[in-house]
Amino acid sequence: MRSGTLQPRGAVLRLAVPAGVLAAVAGAFAYVGSVDPYEPGHYPVCPLLRFTGVYCPGCGGLRSAHAFVHGDLTAALQANAPAVLAYLGFAVLWTVWVIRAARGRPLRIDLGPVHLWTLGTLLLVFTVVRNLPFGGWLIP
Repeated sequence: MRSGTLQPRGAVLRLAVPAGVLAAVAGAFAYVGSVDPYEPGHYPVCPLLRFTGVYCPGCGGLRSAHAFVHGDLTAALQANAPAVLAYLGFAVLWTVWVIRAARGRPLRIDLGPVHLWTLGTLLLVFTVVRNLPFGGWLIP
């Protein structure tokens, strides 16, 4: 074949990993969507919350995913707003990954130190505020 033409077998192989990741994430969301995290005993309690009483940035993530799967965006945002942003970010990133893989290009995520420090700082502020008396509206 000429250089630059799309080879079907190669495209299928390049899309195998993104398809596998999508299958794993879809399976996890299907499980969380079918097993209610509001009922005790289905999922372990957050160790940080259990031993210190402090909510971590992930607390409420399962409830958020459960509500998200059931189409209740308001409840999902109330349970854990950063988790909903992460779900949407994953969807965008996965779509870009599939497009680049289909074209034979690698996925490049050019996050520099500023981006990572900003993300870490936002999660830290979210964690601190949700554990302060005036941040009760962020508690799952």
